[in-house]
Amino acid sequence: MSAAEIILYFFESIAGLSAIALIFVRNVFYGALLMVICLLSIAGLYVLMFAEFIAVTQILVYAGGILVVIIFGIMLTSRISGKPLVVEHTRLFEGLLCGIAFFGLLVYTLTAHKFDSGIFADGLSHQSIQRIGVLIMSEYALPFEVAGILLLIALIGSAVIASVTKSKQP
Repeated sequence: MSAAEIILYFFESIAGLSAIALIFVRNVFYGALLMVICLLSIAGLYVLMFAEFIAVTQILVYAGGILVVIIFGIMLTSRISGKPLVVEHTRLFEGLLCGIAFFGLLVYTLTAHKFDSGIFADGLSHQSIQRIGVLIMSEYALPFEVAGILLLIALIGSAVIASVTKSKQP
């Protein structure tokens, strides 16, 4: 077994274990931290597959941006209510049934599809990264800006929720 395979299995096991632990955790803050661990390990898998641009995007957008807003909102919510957010696990059988059905659908889809390496047969070159950057700033500029505005609105909304003072009782 080579060092690359050991690192691959390490990142896969960390991603899988954190995703499974995310199912069973009751505290929302700990769930968000487990989600960060899962997303960072998936970024490590992207690095092993020579998709550095996708790995950096994974870290910046998901682990760095969206989850910071989620953790910020959770911390503000617990500060306002005075108690930590706790999730009650109800409908365990139905959730397990849906999870098994979606897992079966995923396995069926992955085994039925023939994957082709396509443009990445020779590895990720400098021109393809440059092409991705040009596409983001030209053809996909609107979705890129909408995502940024959505994150800004979420951050402003959480700040407004945190700054609301209690109204005086007459």
